[in-house]
Amino acid sequence: MTSKKQSREIQDGALTRRENQIMDIVYAEGAVSARAIQEKLADPPTYSTARTLLGVLERKGHVLRRKDGRRFVYTAQRQREKAADSALQRIVETFFDASVGQAVSGLLNIKDQELSPEDITRIERKIEEAKRNQ
Repeated sequence: MTSKKQSREIQDGALTRRENQIMDIVYAEGAVSARAIQEKLADPPTYSTARTLLGVLERKGHVLRRKDGRRFVYTAQRQREKAADSALQRIVETFFDASVGQAVSGLLNIKDQELSPEDITRIERKIEEAKRNQ
């Protein structure tokens, strides 16, 4: 039986730390089996746990499952960029009171992160675009 929190997480698609690790592997590999997930994860779960986690990701709408011989193979349901946009939106809402400005400011304040000239140009373009669209 799932708890109310687990049901909510499945409904809104939020990912746990371990599910994020699995999705990183799915995006990197393109198509993976539970065995491949088990082999590629640090501190690997049991095979049945890997299958369970992939099933949860399928119910959350992050992966698609297809039969490949005797095993199932999982692929990402959404492009990584779209998944990242959705995750970033949840972070902005949760930690920055839904303020994109606060989030950008927070990102620019991260220590040990250097912006390349290309990064700065890209950010400046986005700011100019936002000004024009007001």
